[in-house]
Amino acid sequence: MRTLQNHFLIAMPSTGDPNFEGTVTYLCNHSTKGALGIIINRPLEMKVGEVFRQLSFDVIDTAQANSRVLGGGPVQPGTGFVLHRSDEEYESTLDSNGAEIKVTVSKDILNAMAQGQGPKPAAVALGYAGWEPGQLESEIASNAWLSAPADAAVVFDTPFQDRWASAAALLGIDISMLSIYSGHA
Repeated sequence: MRTLQNHFLIAMPSTGDPNFEGTVTYLCNHSTKGALGIIINRPLEMKVGEVFRQLSFDVIDTAQANSRVLGGGPVQPGTGFVLHRSDEEYESTLDSNGAEIKVTVSKDILNAMAQGQGPKPAAVALGYAGWEPGQLESEIASNAWLSAPADAAVVFDTPFQDRWASAAALLGIDISMLSIYSGHA
């Protein structure tokens, strides 16, 4: 099986699923057991400081506290994820197989961020996108997704509203030029 871990899933204009329309998803796990990804271009109205306060963390880093939380996906929207580049050890960082983008799911990273000692840059997301075994492969075969190797600059340096087009541009594609109609030749 060819893994798409550490790749972007770029929703095709014809996706038709409101959960994924116009999205870019960072795929942090992909195996024969299924796939897990974090949508990186759906900011919520919630600020990271609200997450810190819900966890009763003292907030020292006001810049981090004022950043927006991402809607990481429709599954378990109360579960938090932190995307970052740090090689710092945290209690629960998903195995990244040496990828530049790391995903941590433990509270210790959030507390470090609140204290101004966490990784920079970092993005906090609530929820994730998940696929059962074979489901993602089937969706790709039906033209629901493009995939491209992940680029940390898209996650951390590109404005939310430009990430979909920027991810597609990694493949040399102007996403605005694609039709909402798809098929197989």
